Amino acid sequence: MEREIIIVGLNHRTAPVEVREKVAFDSSVLGGSLRRLCSLPSIQESVILSTCNRVEVVVVAADEQTAVRDIKNFLAEQECAQGLGGLDRHLYVHSAEAAVRHLFRVAASLDSMVVGEPQILGQIKHYYVAAHEAGAVGTILHRLFHRSFSVAKRVRTETGIASRAVSVSSVAVDRARRIFERLEEKTVMLIGAGKMGALVARHLQRSGVSSLMVTNRTFERAVEVAGQFRGNPIRFEEYPRYLKLADLVVGCTASPEVLLRREAVEQILKERKQKPMFFIDLGDPRNFDPAVHELDNAYLYNIDDLEGVARENLKGRVGEVHKAEEIVGEEVTAFLHWLGSLEQVPTIVALRQKLEEIRKRELEKSLGTSLKELSERERQALEDMTSAMISKILHSPITHLKRQSEEQDEARYVDALKKLFDLEEK
Repeated sequence: MEREIIIVGLNHRTAPVEVREKVAFDSSVLGGSLRRLCSLPSIQESVILSTCNRVEVVVVAADEQTAVRDIKNFLAEQECAQGLGGLDRHLYVHSAEAAVRHLFRVAASLDSMVVGEPQILGQIKHYYVAAHEAGAVGTILHRLFHRSFSVAKRVRTETGIASRAVSVSSVAVDRARRIFERLEEKTVMLIGAGKMGALVARHLQRSGVSSLMVTNRTFERAVEVAGQFRGNPIRFEEYPRYLKLADLVVGCTASPEVLLRREAVEQILKERKQKPMFFIDLGDPRNFDPAVHELDNAYLYNIDDLEGVARENLKGRVGEVHKAEEIVGEEVTAFLHWLGSLEQVPTIVALRQKLEEIRKRELEKSLGTSLKELSERERQALEDMTSAMISKILHSPITHLKRQSEEQDEARYVDALKKLFDLEEK
């Protein structure tokens, strides 16, 4: 049975953040979503990737057209995507070689908003493990994703693409540096002390920020991160009281609801006597009301707004990107060769089985008639000789078939073998 690798998804290039956040998969329901996806008759294996910049469904399927239709319906039925019109125009579809190349490029951070950023590989590993634990991964996606991890490692070690790489968090801090001449004199509030929050805090510290407030739903985590960066932990329920002290507010939580609305910021600005405030929203879904940007002296940037800085970061690294693309191309060819060999296996097994059945049948017939007087030692010698003959007969067609797989002409030779040896039923 033919098996096709298919990717259906959307990313920062095809859909704005307000669309991506509606289709995003919360980690708490990911296992159930994967099992629901695999229950579809068209889907054999699946992995769901859901980050702030992309939502992608990677599957193995026998019928591409049916699988693509089912995946698109699956995405549209996302609970938070109800009522979302025109989703299809934001989606892209990759299959076969294009799908393999796409995943390898994503893992190597060649498809990221910030080319060379290191976070995406960890995210892909996380979603692969989740799919594996949900029983949604089989032989092909297991090999595909582990190969993507190796591709990412090769790109990072064999090219300089990450030498000046910046994560989304560092881009955010760079943007803050452009707004404020001296970050050393500013007070920062970090809302959310997860992995992204800790990265932001590290970049802020390197930029000279010495006044840092950290809040998190789990206060112990806020204490931990604040301690690492000489900041002050704030209990989550109390942070609104301290917002008026902050010149820069960074939101990076996974809260399903908006944490800071326009009206609240308007009141805070009054208390600050209209002293400017800068907001960076790294949340998914968004933490801050987009209308905050409409206020005088309030500057709000979300993930999509940071793309301009990312483009600047890419300048001067075009040569390294070209090297990385060459590595991806080599790895795609190698993976497709392996994938093609899977299609050979049933034919080779059937051919070997058919010849073996003929050998045994004819040998038993002869040993029961003209050769029935042979000793046990002579019978074993005849068994060994005929088995060796079969192996020698099979050597040439099997070697030739494998060679054709490397030359992308496998299907024609597999079909020829099936017809010549009448293997269709097997």
